[in-house]
Amino acid sequence: MDRHPDDHAEGAPAPSGPDSKPGPEARRHAPATARNRDPIAAVLRDLLPRNATVLELASGTGEHAAYFASRFPGVVWQPSDPDPQLRRSIEAHRLAASCANLRAPLDIDVTAPLWPLDGLAAPPAVMVCINMIHIAPWAAAEGLFAGAGRHLGANAGSNVGSGAGAGAAGGGLFLYGPFKRDGLHTAPSNEAFDRSLRAQDPSWGVRDLGAVSAMAMGAGLEPPEVFEMPANNLALWFAKPPGGKENR
Repeated sequence: MDRHPDDHAEGAPAPSGPDSKPGPEARRHAPATARNRDPIAAVLRDLLPRNATVLELASGTGEHAAYFASRFPGVVWQPSDPDPQLRRSIEAHRLAASCANLRAPLDIDVTAPLWPLDGLAAPPAVMVCINMIHIAPWAAAEGLFAGAGRHLGANAGSNVGSGAGAGAAGGGLFLYGPFKRDGLHTAPSNEAFDRSLRAQDPSWGVRDLGAVSAMAMGAGLEPPEVFEMPANNLALWFAKPPGGKENR
């Protein structure tokens, strides 16, 4: 497992103030980002539709958003996080990255029935959520998939593959993190990590792939394409079926 619950906490909190422009001191750093960003980018390269909007949920420090925006200039990358201090970190990384396709972070709580997406130029073709659903109550996973069912753009992936690969047939939801398979941990390190999470908060924990897949299909997404990743993690791609509807 490559992320602990406090990975986002490195760096001193920046002063509050919603209208202030955060400086470099506001940037936070998660050690896992440097380790997992390239393997994740290798998978995303063949999944992201060109000229589409990607909505990242629980963007955390903002390092992934800055990196992926630079790697995939053909998409609009929209980060978000419900934590105001993390949004300051995201914005500070955005300003440092100077990527024209990287947007200012939105305040999105995935458990909320309404997400503030009216300002987006187009419905998101893809949603990305990295290392979140195990460090949050199960309600966060439920809210994430419900939001994907509501907001993913219909017929989003007619022009696929932001990089060199061919890609999938449409838009969808991308998840990354540790998962159980058939109720069993895939490695002793994941089992130990799961125990440590539940000791901190009984509502946290490594989720089962079957339960997550069932929830995705209940939200109108397809069964996942599964990618084996380093450090006993999985990447999951839940495609949006052709002709699916979006309701902003």
